[in-house]
Order: sequence, then C-alpha cells, then structure tokens
Amino acid sequence: MSRDRWVCLDVGETLIDETRIFGCWAQVLGVPSFTLAGLLGGMVACGRPFTDALAALDPGWEALDAVKEQLFGGFQAGDVYPDVLPALWMLGERGYRVAIIANQPARRHAELQALGIDPEVMAMSDAIGVAKPDPAFFVRVLDLLHAEAQDVVYVGDRVDNDVVPAAAAGLRAVWIRRGPWSLVQTDDTGAAALEVRSLTELVERIHEAFPEPTH
Repeated sequence: MSRDRWVCLDVGETLIDETRIFGCWAQVLGVPSFTLAGLLGGMVACGRPFTDALAALDPGWEALDAVKEQLFGGFQAGDVYPDVLPALWMLGERGYRVAIIANQPARRHAELQALGIDPEVMAMSDAIGVAKPDPAFFVRVLDLLHAEAQDVVYVGDRVDNDVVPAAAAGLRAVWIRRGPWSLVQTDDTGAAALEVRSLTELVERIHEAFPEPTH
C-alpha cells in the first residue's frame, strides 16, 4: 500500500523574510536596525536565543511586544519569500501533502491564509501549546498529520530548533540555508537528510529525502 508523504514547513526564514519584523523591534527599542542585527548575530553565534538580544537592549522588552506588533501590522505580501507559493503548489502537484507547523503566535495562522498560504494542515505553537525544540512539539506534529515519522519531512532554517530535534524525533529533517541562523550555525551532527538554499531547490530535490519506494 502506498503511503502519504508530508512536507511540513517552518515559518520564519523558511516562508517569511523576517527583516521587517526585526526592523520594527529595532524601532521600538530605539536602536538602529544594524545595531540589533549585529547583536542578534552575536547571540546566534553563541547559541543563545534571539530574545537575549532584545533583553540586552531592554530587560522589559516583552512589555513592548504589543507596540511592536501594532507597528508591524502582521505578515504582508512583501514578507513572503517569492518561491513560497510556487513551491507549495508544485509539492502538491507532485503528490506530497503539505503542512505548516511552527513557533509563532496563533494570529499568524490567519495572516498566512490571507496571503494565500493555506496548506492542508497549519498550526502555530501558541495554539497547540508546545514549541520547538521540545520533543513534544514533533510528537504533536505527527499527531496533527496522522502520520508516521518516516513519512514526514520537516523543513526549517535552524539547526537547533528544526534540524536536530526533528531528526531526533525520527522525522526527515531538511535544512533550508537562508536567514541568519542558517548562515551562522553548523550541522555538526549530520542530522539533516538534505540541505537546500531555497524552496525551489527543495521541490527539485525532495525525492532525495525519501529515497525508498512508497510501497
């Protein structure tokens, strides 16, 4: 019997260019975008969460989230990487089932749908109550997809949040090398089943992550 094969995608720096949202954070925190970008890069290089960069500028940064969000105004068409919609369509045409499950506020679900990004399954960490890299996140992914781990590819830009924990949970991890995390981090464990530079390349090479027959 043939098996369904899923491609499950992260959001930040996989589907969405986060330049604008970090620019909004810089504005709210009262520093140049370059200052925040440099600090963020330092945190990434040290293996620390990006929120440490915000906290270094203002220990009370969390109280400013609503102000940042008002300035940001949610995901907009210009935030979507240009390969996203064509890639999602092509994956479906090639028989893959597509999901988006990521660390994001619950409101991003509707924002993505409004931009035409509406996969078969979509869920945000705030809505499901668990976030990466917690192993329970990937258990929840499999539960939402009603799938076995070997039948799911998880695509993300971060080794620490996406590649290593997805592979540890038995999923096939694909590392998309765009965004600051992907350019600073290294996959020393060899956890990634596949590395790509774009979703266009993912479509072209997705079969490499599923080398064995479907039956």
